[in-house]
Amino acid sequence: MAEAVVSFVLESVRDFTNQQAKFLSGVSRQVEVAQNELQLMQGFLKDADARQGQDETVRIWVAKIRDAAYDLEDVIQTYGLKVVSKKKKRGLRNVLKRFACIFKEGVHLHQIGAEIENITTKISALRSSLQSYNIKEIRDRDSSGGESSLQLHERQGLLRRSYSHVVERDVVGLENNVEGLVMNLVKDENLHQVVSIWGMGGLGKTTLARQLYHHKKVRHHFRGFAWVCVSQRCQVRNVWEGILFKLISATKEQKQEIKEMTYDEIAKKLFRVMEEMRCLVILDDIWSIETWNLLEVAFPNVETESTILLTTRNQAVALLPYRNVFLHKLQPLNENESWELLVKKAIPAKAEIDLGMYRDLGRKMLQYCKGLPLAIIVLAGILARKNSIREWERVYENVHEYISRGIGHEEEYGGVSRVLALSYDDLPYYLKPCFLYLGHYPEDSEFLVSKLTKLWVAEGLISLRQQRHGSRETMEDIARDWLSELVERCLVQVGTSGSTGTIKGCRIHDLVRDMCLLKAKEESFLQINNSLQEIEAANPLTSSSMAAKAAQLGKIRRLAIYLDENADRLVSSRDETNGHIRSLLFFGEWWPKSEKRLLSPLKDFKMLRVLKAEGLWAREAVELPSEIENMVHLRVNGKLELSTLGQLHTLYNLSSKYCDLKDVGRLTNLRKLRIGLSSSLQNLEEILKSSGSMLNRIRSLFVDVDNNSCEEQAMQIVSNCRGIYKLALVGPIAELAKELQMGILEKLPNLTKLVLWSCGLKEDQMGILEKLPNLTNLKLLREAFEVNTKILVFSKEGFPSLQFLHVSGLVQITELRVEEGAMPRLCRLEIEYCLGLKTLPDGLRYLTNLRELTITRMHRELHRRIEEDGEDFYKIQHVPSLVIGEPEDF
Repeated sequence: MAEAVVSFVLESVRDFTNQQAKFLSGVSRQVEVAQNELQLMQGFLKDADARQGQDETVRIWVAKIRDAAYDLEDVIQTYGLKVVSKKKKRGLRNVLKRFACIFKEGVHLHQIGAEIENITTKISALRSSLQSYNIKEIRDRDSSGGESSLQLHERQGLLRRSYSHVVERDVVGLENNVEGLVMNLVKDENLHQVVSIWGMGGLGKTTLARQLYHHKKVRHHFRGFAWVCVSQRCQVRNVWEGILFKLISATKEQKQEIKEMTYDEIAKKLFRVMEEMRCLVILDDIWSIETWNLLEVAFPNVETESTILLTTRNQAVALLPYRNVFLHKLQPLNENESWELLVKKAIPAKAEIDLGMYRDLGRKMLQYCKGLPLAIIVLAGILARKNSIREWERVYENVHEYISRGIGHEEEYGGVSRVLALSYDDLPYYLKPCFLYLGHYPEDSEFLVSKLTKLWVAEGLISLRQQRHGSRETMEDIARDWLSELVERCLVQVGTSGSTGTIKGCRIHDLVRDMCLLKAKEESFLQINNSLQEIEAANPLTSSSMAAKAAQLGKIRRLAIYLDENADRLVSSRDETNGHIRSLLFFGEWWPKSEKRLLSPLKDFKMLRVLKAEGLWAREAVELPSEIENMVHLRVNGKLELSTLGQLHTLYNLSSKYCDLKDVGRLTNLRKLRIGLSSSLQNLEEILKSSGSMLNRIRSLFVDVDNNSCEEQAMQIVSNCRGIYKLALVGPIAELAKELQMGILEKLPNLTKLVLWSCGLKEDQMGILEKLPNLTNLKLLREAFEVNTKILVFSKEGFPSLQFLHVSGLVQITELRVEEGAMPRLCRLEIEYCLGLKTLPDGLRYLTNLRELTITRMHRELHRRIEEDGEDFYKIQHVPSLVIGEPEDF
C-alpha cells in the first residue's frame, strides 16, 4: 500500500504548498527536494507492494517508505498551519507579541528545514537500496493488478454512475433448504421452538435465514418479526431491546420507556410478548453457548407459538440443551452449483462468451473455494473484471501461487482465506487504503455511506486527480464511486438502500473483515482496542515480544476504540504511539465519570485530523485541546468549545445551549452542520454577519428547535445557508409559514432533499412546498402539519422533480388527494403509521412511474382494502414492487 500512501502524500503536499506558498517560503527548497525523491520512488512501489507477502525484508523496506512519506506530510502541514494561525491574528498586542517571537520563529524554521532534510536523506538511502532487494520499476499495468493512469481514467469513466442498481439476489443451492425449513416453520403442529442453522463461516447461513424471514408463507404465518445480529461481543440488553422494538413496532415514547427498564423488567416484557403473540425471532451469528444462556431467560420455552431461528458456526450452540430444537446443517455447494454461481457473478448474462473455453480453468480455481459461496463470490469479483482467457489464466496462476506460499492461517477454510487475500492484492492502489479503513467498524455492524465517504475525504484517501476531465465531481462523489467499485468486487455488501435506490448502508462479511484486519496489521494501517484492555488482531502490539517487530513495520496512524460500560478512560497514555495518530474513532456508548477534561488526553494526538466520538455523552462543556488544530472532521454528542477547529469539514450535534455559536464563523471549511437551538440567541445578527461566507458553503443543514422562542432565528439561519442541497427542520416552527410565503426555500436553488418533523405546517402550505422545482426527496414526519389538518392535497403539476415521498406519523390525516399530473417522476412512496387513513387515494393510478410502494402500520381497514381481492387493489396493481407490512393494533 506504499504506492497509495506516497501518491496521496505527494498530492497533499503539493496542494498544501500551493495554498500556503508564502508561509512556506523559508523551506520551499527542502520541500521540493523531498517531493522529487518521492516521485523518483513511485515507479518502484508497485513491485514492492506486490512482493511484501513473499519477502519480510521488502515488507520492512515498504514500511519505512510509508512512514517517511507520512512524516514528511506531518512536518510540512504542522509548520504551515502554525505559521498561518499566527499571521491571521490582529491587534496591537498580537503585533508586539509577533515582533517578540520573530527570532524564535526563525529558529523553528531552521529546525523544520533540518527535519525535512533528514527525511529526504532517509528516502534517498531507501531508494539507493532498491537494487539489493531486486525491486523493479513498473510504469504500466501488469499482472500484479496495477494500472496506468490512462487506463485508470478510462475505467473510472465507466464507473461514474448512480447507485440505482438493485442488489443481486443470485442464490444457488439453497432451494431445497428453504423449502424444507419453511414447511417446518409454518405447520400448525410445529413443536420446534428453536431452529438452528449450523455451518462454517461464509457458507450462506445468513442468506438462508434472510430467505426464510422474507418468505411469503412465513410472513403470513407469524404476526411479529425481529432480526438481530448477535456476534462475538454480545450486549444482552441491546439484543433484548432490539427484539422488543421490532416485535411491537415501538414508537419513540415506547423505546424510551423500554430503555428505562431494569434487566428483569425488559426480560419479563419480552417473555410476555413472545408468549402472547406468534413471533419469529432471528438471532444471527451466535458464537457461544454462554451467550445463549444469557439471552434465553427472556424467551418462553413451553406452550408458545413463537419460534427462534438462530445461525451459528458453533456445533455446541446448534445442539443447545433446549426443548424442541430442530437442527439444520448447511452443506457446501457441489461442483456444479459452484460453477453455476461463479458464472452468474463473473460473466454478464448477455455477454457473448463461449463458456466452454472458461469452464476447465474456472473449475480448477473453484477447487480452492471448497464450495464456500463467499469465496466463490469474491473470486467472481476478481474474474468479472478480466475479459480474456489469458487474464483468467493469470488469476489462476496467482491463486495457485497463494496456496503454495501458505498465506492464511485458518486450516478450517483451506484455500478460502488465500482467495480473499488475492482479491485485496488485485485492488488498484487507490482502493487499498479505502478498503482497509473499513476494518475500523465493529464486527457485523452496518456503516452509513454518507459518514464513511466523509471520513475517507477527511483522511485524505480521496484524490481529485481521479476526476474525469472536465467533470465537476466533488471528492464525496468520487468516494461514492470508489465504494461502488468495492461493492462490484464483492468485498463490500450492500445493506440499506435509499429512497431512489442509492446505497445508504454497507457491511463486510466476517471472513472478509478478518482478512481486512490481517492486511491492516501487515500494513500498520490501524489499531483496534476493546475498552483499552483487549487488542484485536489488527493491533501489531499484541505482546511485548512483538513490540520490536511492530516498530519495524511502521507507526500506527489510525486508532479505533470500542467502548463499553467497563471503560475507565478514553485513550492510553502511551505518548510514543499517540503522537502519530491521524484518525481516532470511538464506537459504543459511554457516560464518563469526569467530563470537562474528558478529551484532555487528546493533547498528545498532535496529528489528529479525524475524531468520531458520537458515543460519548457529557453533561458539562467539553474542552478540545488546542494542540489538535489540524482536525478536519468531528462527530461528537455533547458540549464543545469550537475555537481551535478551523480545518473542520463536518460538525454534528452543535448545541446553542453548550457551544458559543460565534465560533462557527471560524470553521471556514465546514460543509455539513447539525445544530440544536434550545434558547433565543441575543447576538444572532452579529453571528450571521461574521459567519456569512462560511454559511454559504454549507451543503447539508439540520436544525432542531427545542421551543417556540427560536422559530424565527432558525429560519434566519436557514435563509443564510444559500448553498444547501439537504435541509432537515425539526421542532415547532410556526414562523415557517411566514418565511415560506416570503420565498425563503425558493431562494435555495440547490435544495433537493427536505425533511419536516413536528413543524406544525398549515394545510395550505403544501401548495408552497410543491413549487420547489428541484426537490427530489421529501419526508413528512410526525406532526409536520398542525394537528387539525385532515386533508393533504398533491396538486396537478406539483412537485415536478420529486422521486421519493415518505409520509409517517401523520395520525390526524383522514384523506390524501393525488391529482392527475402531480408528482410525475415519483418512483418510490412510503406511507406509515397514518392511522386516520382508511383508504388510499384514487390518484395513485396516475403515478405511472411509481416502482415501489410501502405501506405499514396503518389502520386494519386500509390493509383489508388493498388485499388482492380488496376494493382499493386496483389503485396499486400497476406498481411492480408492493411491500405491505403488518397493520397497527390499537
